[in-house]
Amino acid sequence: MTTSDYLTVTALTKYLKRKFDADPYLEKVYLTGEVSNFRARVNSHQYFSLKDDKAKISAVMFKGAYQKLKFTPEEGMKVLVVGRLSLYEASGNYQIYIDHMEPDGVGALYQAYEQLKASLEKEGLFKLTHKQSLVKYPKRIAVITSPSGAVIKDIMTTIQRRYPIAQLVLFPTKVQGDDAAGEIAQRIKEVDAIGNFDTMIVGRGGGSIEDLWSFNTEEVVRAVFEARTPVISSVGHETDTTLTDLVADVRAATPTAAAELAVPVLQEELLKIREKQSRLYHALDNQLKHKRARFEKVSESVIFKQPNRLYEAFYLQLDNLDRRLKQTMSTQLHEKQVKWQKQSERLMVKNPSELIKRRHQEREFLEQNLHRAMYQLISDKKQSLYQTTESLDLLSPLKTMGRGYSYVTKNNHIVKSVSDVKIGDEMILNVSDGQIQAEVKEIESDGKA
Repeated sequence: MTTSDYLTVTALTKYLKRKFDADPYLEKVYLTGEVSNFRARVNSHQYFSLKDDKAKISAVMFKGAYQKLKFTPEEGMKVLVVGRLSLYEASGNYQIYIDHMEPDGVGALYQAYEQLKASLEKEGLFKLTHKQSLVKYPKRIAVITSPSGAVIKDIMTTIQRRYPIAQLVLFPTKVQGDDAAGEIAQRIKEVDAIGNFDTMIVGRGGGSIEDLWSFNTEEVVRAVFEARTPVISSVGHETDTTLTDLVADVRAATPTAAAELAVPVLQEELLKIREKQSRLYHALDNQLKHKRARFEKVSESVIFKQPNRLYEAFYLQLDNLDRRLKQTMSTQLHEKQVKWQKQSERLMVKNPSELIKRRHQEREFLEQNLHRAMYQLISDKKQSLYQTTESLDLLSPLKTMGRGYSYVTKNNHIVKSVSDVKIGDEMILNVSDGQIQAEVKEIESDGKA
């Protein structure tokens, strides 16, 4: 193996610490043992050990958790602790970080308390959104507690002193023992079923966790949660916190405090009413004085003495509006009449009967022009034909031949020059009344050709 294959102490320690922190079974550990090497440090973290007859473990309790303890740890005291295990890298020692500590003897109950608390909290039973507001002026108050304890006496005395007009109804029940939880839950449901109580107080005096255990049961907690009547919990003393305290709408530290939360002080409320009554009378008197002064001022105004002046401006406005209305109507009527006249004229121009009549006249006029043009054209054509015929007649060869002229052909071709014939050729002389055969005897040229 090379040097690189060896772990450093730091690497190994970090690896083990991650193992400790990642292990879910070491996240929350319930441990029992004797306190050892304990030296109380004022306003500081506490460092000591827990041991039994065969082993010892270092323990740390931070200041915040230590200040919540309801007892003072002592050397050799047997305790029950709840915490998490981790590794302190600087020394390589593993130790327990304590979140809660109790003297031995209540550990099992405390563990059950924490487990049920976590389960109910996960369900949302302790959320503030489920809390109901107390009735400020209750008429009937139900008290669920022992009839023989000091709780009912304190509540009765306090309510009689503060708010004697409230009716207090005791629902006696056991508050300690095996059957207490079922009886408490039944009483809560009974009060809620009656339905005419404004407030419900559930309470008992202080005691150990075993004495208060009935108020940590799921049965009682769910009965309080499901109650439609607002519930005040007064279980134990200020330092004791039960699950019923957590789920109740309001928690009171003592029975007397529960009664004080349930009712106001009647004399104080009466005093507030008298103060508000006095303020109301004073405000009303001021209002009346103010209104009376305004009334007197208004009644002295000119309008009330000469009410017709109130309408003079309206009369003028009405006349003005009437005049404008007539003028506007006249103008609009004239405009409509002009528009109507123009439309009528346009309709007359575009009237089909008139249009057809005009089209008939135009057709007759065009027919007459057509006839005249046709007659004139035929006359012109006749005259042109006559003149053309006359011209053609004047140019006709027959006409010329009638005056003694003729033309000579040879082999059906007209002889135009002496060069077209020779002596001995036979020719035909064409005259007006026939043909003459001839033979060329002599050819004389005039010398022009």
